[in-house]
Amino acid sequence: MTARELFELVREDLLRVEEQIFAENRSAIEPVAEIITYLLGGGGKRLRPALVLLSAGFCGARGPSAIRLGAVVELIHTATLIHDDVIDGADLRRGRPSANHRWGNHISVLAGDWLYMQAFRIALAERNFRILDILIELTQNMVEGELLQWAKLGRMDLTEAEALDLNERKTACLFSGCTRLGAVLGHADPAVEQALADYGRYAGMAFQLVDDLLDFTAQPEQLGKPVLSDLKEGKVTLPLIYAMQDGVPHAQPLVAAVLAEKGFQSVRPEQIAALVRESGALDRTRQLAEDYAARAKNCIAGWAGSEYGRALLAVPDFILERES
Repeated sequence: MTARELFELVREDLLRVEEQIFAENRSAIEPVAEIITYLLGGGGKRLRPALVLLSAGFCGARGPSAIRLGAVVELIHTATLIHDDVIDGADLRRGRPSANHRWGNHISVLAGDWLYMQAFRIALAERNFRILDILIELTQNMVEGELLQWAKLGRMDLTEAEALDLNERKTACLFSGCTRLGAVLGHADPAVEQALADYGRYAGMAFQLVDDLLDFTAQPEQLGKPVLSDLKEGKVTLPLIYAMQDGVPHAQPLVAAVLAEKGFQSVRPEQIAALVRESGALDRTRQLAEDYAARAKNCIAGWAGSEYGRALLAVPDFILERES
């Protein structure tokens, strides 16, 4: 199944998710409504609501509840992006000025808070404590991930295990929550629910590793922000960790200079990208992403005979092939 076919399967439901989101937005006061309209109009693959819809369909639970929870996870994701951009001092998001760049930090943080509360208000309407438990746990994990990342900013001694833990908290836990929510809506038995949750977690790990790679390999117009933004913001991701572990000459002094200067002043981005590429770190990171994608597929391989199962099996390949 191709990426086009994958999203075609839930296209109508994704349109209903969009309608739900914009209907909720109409209840927001200005300038929150303006910020949310701006952000949601900025593109994005809607992969997270698609995962809710696909996993719910996989468990026989298509319908209004899946639409609502698709909107919930997209609102939570958008709130997280707003807060991330404020924390990072980012100027761009998906190739356009970020919310904090346009409206300032104070209003942007409050808009993110409103999105979180609106997401939980929609979820509460399901009157299902399991759903609330999942959403609370994944949101707490994401916040803890941000706090841990903040504590580790500028650290060159970050280990592979620490980097992967951050990836799991910041990205993979939301993917896992999306697929678990679909299982809960379908009243799946515990083994299927856990398999879908594990599938989402591994797919999310692959997604974040591809993100880490794109920070070094993509063109700015593809990425929607400057390349090597992570390092400029003080984040040492897995490709850099691997490059420094492998003893590339001058890697540590160059990375240390960028972290100390909080930007590319005495060191050019091309120098960092070249040393990471020459070290083999990109290939090593790519291999790990492929391993996680394979693990995701293995989680559901025994139950993937349906159209929705085949679509879920196609998601990890879509993640590996993306260019932005």
